[in-house]
Amino acid sequence: MCTIFAGQDCTNYEMQSRSIRLGGHSTSVRLERKFWQIIDHIASSQGMNTGKFLTTLYDEALDINGDVNNFASLLRCSCILYLSEPHGVLDLANAELCEREAKQKASLR
Repeated sequence: MCTIFAGQDCTNYEMQSRSIRLGGHSTSVRLERKFWQIIDHIASSQGMNTGKFLTTLYDEALDINGDVNNFASLLRCSCILYLSEPHGVLDLANAELCEREAKQKASLR
């Protein structure tokens, strides 16, 4: 049973840091390579590059929660949420993006 987990490619859990800009500040986030692959996929499916996706996620979490104590953990849990139901999560996220864009267009008029 553990062979499938223990025998996986060790590059999956190799740590990788990426420099990003959040809230106007440059910072770095360190995650396992496999999480970065999932985040890149989610961002792409939302029509964003990874930097834009991370900024949007951070800003929304800040708006909802008032603080983002551990952004790396938020990212890991977001990946787990996505993996638990990829189509449902992405469908909901796409609907929210469309709604936000419509509100932005309406406010410009």
